[in-house]
Amino acid sequence: MKNETITAPLGFRCGSAACGIKASGKLDMGVLVADEACTAAAMFTRNRFCGSPVTVGREYVRDGRLRAIVVNSGCSNVATGRRGVADARQTCVWVAEAIDARPTDILPASTGIIGAFLPMDKMRRGIDQAVANLSYSAAAGRKFARAIMTTDLKPKQACARVRIGKTTITLAGCCKGSGMIAPNMATMLAFLTTDAKVAARDLKRMLAEAVEPTFNRVTVDECPSTSDTVTILAGGAAGGLNSTKAKASFATALREVCDSLAYQIAADGEGATRVLEIKVSGAKTARDAHAAARAIAVSPLVKTAVHGGDPNWGRIVQALGATDVAYSPERVTVRLGNAILFRHGAPAKELNPKKLSQAMRRKHVTIAVDLAAGRVADRVLTCDFSREYIAINADYHT
Repeated sequence: MKNETITAPLGFRCGSAACGIKASGKLDMGVLVADEACTAAAMFTRNRFCGSPVTVGREYVRDGRLRAIVVNSGCSNVATGRRGVADARQTCVWVAEAIDARPTDILPASTGIIGAFLPMDKMRRGIDQAVANLSYSAAAGRKFARAIMTTDLKPKQACARVRIGKTTITLAGCCKGSGMIAPNMATMLAFLTTDAKVAARDLKRMLAEAVEPTFNRVTVDECPSTSDTVTILAGGAAGGLNSTKAKASFATALREVCDSLAYQIAADGEGATRVLEIKVSGAKTARDAHAAARAIAVSPLVKTAVHGGDPNWGRIVQALGATDVAYSPERVTVRLGNAILFRHGAPAKELNPKKLSQAMRRKHVTIAVDLAAGRVADRVLTCDFSREYIAINADYHT
């Protein structure tokens, strides 16, 4: 069985541990280590109350070089002041000492409850344990994906392989994210590895280009996290991208991996029972296309209708009508799957409520809106809004 985890690319090991940060006793510490220093790129949350690991990570990845990532779950180290920053730096020091690297070549990440200090005695123990069991195996990659989870029900992983000349380049990733999802850069936490040799400048550009149509197009509850981080490490063990065609092939694979991970986030949204994809076409501008799609995707009325299997197209046009997007209402067409719900300013003829309700109860529901105002399209992924979402978040801290 092929390794499809974050350790699939040549030259990467993972270790994980349960060090007691989570009261459940589940895995809560992960370390990802490259055999050699890698070119690296990262994107972070734009939330002004960003976590201390984000503050440190931005500084450490600035030179386009990283050797390892250390991540804990159960405590996000957000809104913890100078002590939080010092604690994030200290975790990097401990990993660096254990793998003989520079502290500034380690990227820290944390996820969990906001406003609590990292339990540094547990962090030290967890780092030691995780480093002690570093492995290139698929099992190690799977454990790492579980160690970064909080309210996630499933680990989220993706892998792609690209043939470039006589060389096979592997690119893999894992992420966590289930609630507090409305990225304005990436997702909650996402880590990517590749054995391709990529210049730091190219890697930064390709990561940004992959993030925009994938992670930046998924929302669960329209609450941008304080900890959002997506990082890619390129080790180079499989060889370089020596042509424009090779770079394009790699960029396509990177987008595919990011797209898969983003979809898995929507599918595993807190309390979710189905994925909702909003497609907008015929927009005048890219800004309009995105604004229209997002307005529908974040509407609680639309999301609850999808959960209940209620094809209430009035909620869709209401959300669209609340925007300042350029269009003429009498030219708009709204579809649920292949069925037309609304066009020419009125309900479509011969609507079959029973069949529409069945279509809305599928695991993947697509709502398509043609604005007939231009040629630009966009899409946003989200999920339905269930009673379980309220239960999860009402009880999250207590």
